[in-house]
Amino acid sequence: MIRKAVIPAAGFGTRFLPASKSQPKEMLPIVDTPAIQYVVEEAVRSGITDILMVIGKGKRAIEEHFDRNFELEMELGEKGKEAELESIRRISSLADIHFIWQKELNGLGDAIYCARHHIGNEPFAVLLGDTLVESSLPVTEQLINIFDRYQESVVALEEVEKSKVSRYGVVAGSQMAKDVYLIDDFVEKPSIEDAPSNLAIAGRYVLTPDIFDYIKQTARGKNNEIQLTDAMRLLVGNRAMYGYRFDGRRYDIGNKIDFIKTNISYALMREDMRTELIAFLKDVIADSGR
Repeated sequence: MIRKAVIPAAGFGTRFLPASKSQPKEMLPIVDTPAIQYVVEEAVRSGITDILMVIGKGKRAIEEHFDRNFELEMELGEKGKEAELESIRRISSLADIHFIWQKELNGLGDAIYCARHHIGNEPFAVLLGDTLVESSLPVTEQLINIFDRYQESVVALEEVEKSKVSRYGVVAGSQMAKDVYLIDDFVEKPSIEDAPSNLAIAGRYVLTPDIFDYIKQTARGKNNEIQLTDAMRLLVGNRAMYGYRFDGRRYDIGNKIDFIKTNISYALMREDMRTELIAFLKDVIADSGR
């Protein structure tokens, strides 16, 4: 049973400067909700209510978002704004959320290593905050189901165009069942010619606790950081690890253009915005062709 999740949220978010200078990139809104709230809600819908966020300097706004604001609640209550009041009270009761500081930004592997004392000796989920996934069954729950079947670590995989494999970490392995792969190796951002597959790591993991031992053994890699992918390469040399091609659509919000695309996509899913937004987009397209 997976009871705990780790959400790394310590990076500076330099791709979103100047907006991220004083506001964590994880708090940038997708329509009207901070990106990291969607990630927390996915974990909760997957049955996880014990969440550790690994944060860094300038991330206090994340803590405040998931805490109660009694002054705001009182203001909304006095004005009779019951819907708004309910929405902000719900945020603070989503899960038991804990915070730990990554004192130096030494990479994703190091961020996960910061969680070792909280996790203890049990398997856990990892959800990256710059990836949102829309699916009928939460992707994290899909991974938990695979973990329950094999009792080994599992990563979410997405099939990408062959021409785009150099943007991602991809896996080498053999298919074991429908959408399930036994992983032999991980290759970070390979050339098209050297890519062993077009199955990319998609920002969701369920890991066994021995990953901490492999992170501890991992030398600094790309950008002089401790990379989780390098630690997983060590792990697959000693025990089985699986990949699961999940059912759903991934939205990458790690750069500006994909962030804008994600906002548009999520707004189009909303009945209160869809019709007006479609009309606006049609006008914009028409004007751009003149």
